[in-house]
Amino acid sequence: MEIILIKGDITELDIECIVNPANSKLILGSGVAGAIRQKGGEKIQLECNKIGHCEVGDAVITTGGSLKANYVIHAVGPRYSIDKQPEKKLYNAVYNALKLANRYGISSIAFPAISTGIFGYPIKEAAHIILTSMFDFKKINDNKIKYCYICLFSEEDFNTFQNIYGTISSKFK
Repeated sequence: MEIILIKGDITELDIECIVNPANSKLILGSGVAGAIRQKGGEKIQLECNKIGHCEVGDAVITTGGSLKANYVIHAVGPRYSIDKQPEKKLYNAVYNALKLANRYGISSIAFPAISTGIFGYPIKEAAHIILTSMFDFKKINDNKIKYCYICLFSEEDFNTFQNIYGTISSKFK
């Protein structure tokens, strides 16, 4: 699995699956989730309504509605300074999203910086946890995921992830 950093709009990516930084009620409100709902259509929210709930640190899957992506994995990250064990829950949200994608035979997936928006996770800490989770998952032998993108909207977030990527990738060689 190749881990690739890109700058852009995750909802515009032409890949198999994108990840929604979801809340536990699976309501597509604002930020990335709102953009997914706006561009993907109401079908995604209706599928989320049928699922109903997802625990913090876990992930569920729906179709991609009108998005270019066939699937949306809704990964519930922690609210910083509110949820207990936020590091573990953020790590698990990423890892469980990758496990779900692997189970569905998805070969390309893109993540935003989960929990860094309205959930308030500091970008530098989140980058370290997200990338560590991805590199840990990369070691799995039966991994069907070929490309794992981290799609960052701002130049500042992209640069932060790029710096952390250099540090973490050298530890996994």
